[in-house]
Amino acid sequence: MTADGPASTGDHSGSGNSRHGRARTVFLGSGRFAQPILGRLAAHPTIDLAAVVTAPPRPVGRRQIETPTPVDLTARELGLDVLTPARLRDAAAIADILRLEPALVVLADYGQIVPDALLDLAHGALNLHPSLLPRHRGATPIPAAILAGDGETGVSLMRMDAGLDTGPLVAVERVSLAGDETAPALEARLAIVGAGLLARSLDSWLAGEIEPQPQSTVGVTMTRPLRRADGLLDPGQPALLLERQVRAYLPWPGSFIEIDEDRLIVLAASLAPSDADDEPGRFVPDHLGLALATSAGRLVLDEVQPAGGRPMSGEAFLRGRPSVLGLTVPRPSAAIVEARRAGALGPPLESSVDPPLEAPADDRPVEPA
Repeated sequence: MTADGPASTGDHSGSGNSRHGRARTVFLGSGRFAQPILGRLAAHPTIDLAAVVTAPPRPVGRRQIETPTPVDLTARELGLDVLTPARLRDAAAIADILRLEPALVVLADYGQIVPDALLDLAHGALNLHPSLLPRHRGATPIPAAILAGDGETGVSLMRMDAGLDTGPLVAVERVSLAGDETAPALEARLAIVGAGLLARSLDSWLAGEIEPQPQSTVGVTMTRPLRRADGLLDPGQPALLLERQVRAYLPWPGSFIEIDEDRLIVLAASLAPSDADDEPGRFVPDHLGLALATSAGRLVLDEVQPAGGRPMSGEAFLRGRPSVLGLTVPRPSAAIVEARRAGALGPPLESSVDPPLEAPADDRPVEPA
């Protein structure tokens, strides 16, 4: 991993320091990616963390239990004040934050548009974004990098502006990818990288020693929140891309196959070569296990979860339901295939280079601009 950040003078020093000489700061975050970042920020010697802003609790699971965000839990463990506005751009929410007299806002994995009043503080607003901007702007850059087969990703620290992840870059750290990452594992890895990048950059930023650099206008891609329909596996695509999808779409929206109106969730998969008589969409045996024939290669179903059942190996599923062999699963509807191609339902699987928009790490909806 390498870190790089411009180091010329930028005049953004000003009022907003606490009586201890530390910069009064408000942190905005909700998902798991933000948890280690919040911990490092709270421990930073030149930061006076006035409050944490996170999404309100929401019903989760079949029992619809009101559940706070991961950041809410971390903040309360650290003894920090927590604000949970439903809509950050409401006048009352803005007033509550400005009443704290912050000099700096730090954001990671929050999922709402930040109002201009919070961008124009003495030290501005910094956002930690888990991609190498301008690649994979938007809601879910981590699944996008996996789905695209990127050889590297990273974390970008930028000064926020009014655009969607368009602000100038303060510092960047690159991370090599092996090609077997799942979204949860990569998220956890990048969260630690981001926390370290922020900790190393804060003092220079607060001292006005870093001049943020504009993002490149070349290589811009966008992501959007994923929807459940995006998880339907399309056997008309190559197995290589479907295997990436399985890893990229954990835990949301997941990847699944529909069999006789039941849903078979695919939790882990691998690749195998096609046989000459393979028909895309047909279940075939593969070394005592179960595979799905695709337009190029076989997707071996290493771990699956039947509807209402527990996770099991593909081999165990086949032992319990041998009748699936020879069944052919349908492709997504023509409307969904076309919407994916156009980017309306998520990254078009045909593109292994430039996928569009995807989903927030904690599966909370992103507020529309």
